[in-house]
Amino acid sequence: MKTIIVPIDFSVYSENALKVAAQLAKKENATIVAVHMMGLSDANLTKEHNSMEGMFFIKLTQKRFEEFLDKDYLEGITVQQAVKNYKIFSELDEVAKEHHADLIVMGSHGSSGIQEVFVGSNTEKVVRTASVPVLVIKNEHDFTSTKAVFASDYKLESLDVFKKAIQLFKKLEIETKLVYINLPGENYKSTKQIEQQIVDFLVHLDKTYNIIPEDITIYADYSVEQGIFNYANKVKAGIIGIPTHGRRGLAHFFSGSISEDIVNHSELPVITFKM
Repeated sequence: MKTIIVPIDFSVYSENALKVAAQLAKKENATIVAVHMMGLSDANLTKEHNSMEGMFFIKLTQKRFEEFLDKDYLEGITVQQAVKNYKIFSELDEVAKEHHADLIVMGSHGSSGIQEVFVGSNTEKVVRTASVPVLVIKNEHDFTSTKAVFASDYKLESLDVFKKAIQLFKKLEIETKLVYINLPGENYKSTKQIEQQIVDFLVHLDKTYNIIPEDITIYADYSVEQGIFNYANKVKAGIIGIPTHGRRGLAHFFSGSISEDIVNHSELPVITFKM
């Protein structure tokens, strides 16, 4: 891991994300790119009067940025600053691509979103549009010793994202508990059917991953979201990992907007991996 993107709005929520990014950066000797979105329009930057006003706000933001980033926990870490004019959150993926980033770490304030810059469903927009993994942080979190739950449908279409998740957790030295959530209803499968599906999935996984069917727990619940939360609580996990599929939410086993629901409702950090 070489580069971590952290969007900043100067709130306590973005600082929670920055602290986690600092932990990961120190562990991986990575660079942090702190990004602030000002929300100025072209009109503010082109007309003479507005241009002067725009430049004033840019300089003010840069000063505030420098003060915000003057933290003891960032000592020894290379931190780059990026100030964007707009509040278009799909731009974060462009910033990630520009800097060849490996991860976006973003603060969040639950279903109502972060105040100020992260108002409304902006966290969801980042999760939908980002091509790199997105780690959403709600509260202060210690990543020096934690355990992750990763949920999958164990279909072949999910193989690549499964590999990405396992590789990242292994790199970060995070113990990973694998789970399949079995639901009632028309798509219900017997334990035997699920076990066979898991075996068929793992056959296509390189042996270096060292994962066997017994490593995957089949957990029954009334919804994928509740099943993941209950299983994470049962194994005392500190982070939840899920695959995402853009605007359609999680693919196949995860239908609708459940990725956004999990991100919004989870008190634990959630990391999403784009399929």
